[in-house]
Amino acid sequence: MSLALRELTLSHFRSHKKSRLELSGRPVAIHGANGAGKTSLLEAISLLSPGRGLRRATAQEMTRKTEAIGWKVSATLSRANDLHEIETWSESGAPRQVRIDGKAATQLSLGEIAPVLWLVPSMDRLWIEGAEGRRRFLDRMVLSFLPKHATAVLTYEKTMRERNRLLKDQVRDPAWYEALESQMAKSGAEISANRVKVLAQVSAAQERAETQFPAASLTLVQGDGTPQETTPPETLAQMFAHNRAADIRAGRTLVGPHRADLAAIYQEKDIPARDCSTGEQKALLISLVLSNCRALSQELGTPPLLLLDEVAAHLDAARRAALYDELCAVGAQAFMTGTGAELFTEISQRAESYEVQDHGGTSVVVPTS
Repeated sequence: MSLALRELTLSHFRSHKKSRLELSGRPVAIHGANGAGKTSLLEAISLLSPGRGLRRATAQEMTRKTEAIGWKVSATLSRANDLHEIETWSESGAPRQVRIDGKAATQLSLGEIAPVLWLVPSMDRLWIEGAEGRRRFLDRMVLSFLPKHATAVLTYEKTMRERNRLLKDQVRDPAWYEALESQMAKSGAEISANRVKVLAQVSAAQERAETQFPAASLTLVQGDGTPQETTPPETLAQMFAHNRAADIRAGRTLVGPHRADLAAIYQEKDIPARDCSTGEQKALLISLVLSNCRALSQELGTPPLLLLDEVAAHLDAARRAALYDELCAVGAQAFMTGTGAELFTEISQRAESYEVQDHGGTSVVVPTS
């Protein structure tokens, strides 16, 4: 039941006035100078999943500045014997809309059709920056398995914002908090359970793999660094109530799944990922994405679409070859970018190739294979 992007069209998206790719389902190597518009192609594909895409940009930011009339991304996706026509667009900076097979749909519906994973250069600092980025990375992993996870996260965050307003206003009447805390506890327990479940699946896939990329021991931890397990809603509600006085003093919610973190230990050296070299941190990140891909392939019967921006830039030829071999072995349609065609020598016979050129501020996509 392989998943593949067969056609992709960008209209007035970033620097692309009109770009169209017809694809076979094989890996795709995209090269071109910095600023030519390579990452914008990956960003457009990332919008075939729920959320704000791999750049976390607003709809307005994705608009081609020259015309400023809005943008549209159209795609044909095949999965097993089904073909899906997907359109997503924004008019004049308005929130983006989605249409699937000719019918209006929600962004969450996209997750039911095509799991999409990505690795971009900004993630290279994942292990050494704040916990927020790691939570977002973890939730993207969970979303690839459980599209409804997004609903639980949105519900929790919306309810927490309402509770935080009460806290900032120094409201002390328990009656104002109880309903909010009950809703937070219900969605928060679902979030934690989803995270624990998916982290176990990805960890198991990593342990089973024979790979040249290093393995990491992964743990979901609380804000104080202790392991976070699945918590029943009743327990979570009691925790919110018990911590209410401290939260009022702080003016915000200090406990809950929004304070969780993803801890990683480089198994071979038994050291935290944050203390590894830059190269080791990158390799651990690639290993984690590959494990996510393998686990999804086993769970869903098809690997996800993979978006790997500048992934080869910091790998030597041997490790590049190993990465390409693993992508082909798992059967993923991976979209990879790099500044030069030489970065894809080891996969050139197994992939489609494109060059993105800058023609006076307009991106032009040229097939080279």
